[in-house]
Amino acid sequence: MESWHGTTIIGVRKNNKAVIAGDGQVSLQSTVIKPNARKVRRLGDGKVIGGFAGATADAFTLFERLERKLEQYHGALMRSAVELAKDWRTDKYLRNLEAMMIVADKDITLILTGNGDVLEPAGGVAAIGSGGNFALAAATALFDYEDDAETVARKAMKIAADICVYTNDQLTVETIEDAA
Repeated sequence: MESWHGTTIIGVRKNNKAVIAGDGQVSLQSTVIKPNARKVRRLGDGKVIGGFAGATADAFTLFERLERKLEQYHGALMRSAVELAKDWRTDKYLRNLEAMMIVADKDITLILTGNGDVLEPAGGVAAIGSGGNFALAAATALFDYEDDAETVARKAMKIAADICVYTNDQLTVETIEDAA
């Protein structure tokens, strides 16, 4: 079976700012299929930002489900994420979706997985995808030396793109100011 690769998503929360950045590369084995995919977007009337790693159709299904949960729970990201994770874990259809997400609002950053995990990263940094560990290591090292969350995210993504063959430097970046 052919294997699709190619996503690095990072979330950085620092100094009242939450940022999620994602690269644009989609690869099929050793071939770059698309260099400028948008894997980061705004949700919940723009009050939530999210990025995904994994199968694109699966991720968009999860984004749509999260949007509905945000509407149902009046924009409460933690409650919406927990309810989505419950559905994702127990629903026969959703259980087969292969994707992960990082989502953030003004108060919290979360990693959501198909295992039912709703994780709040320690230290203000979260990363997923093919180059996630490279971006996470870079952002963790930069965190104490850069004051701006977006600068940390952009520099970490550059480092990941330089190391991971499934990551490129064509970024989509979304920011929420006045984050707690």
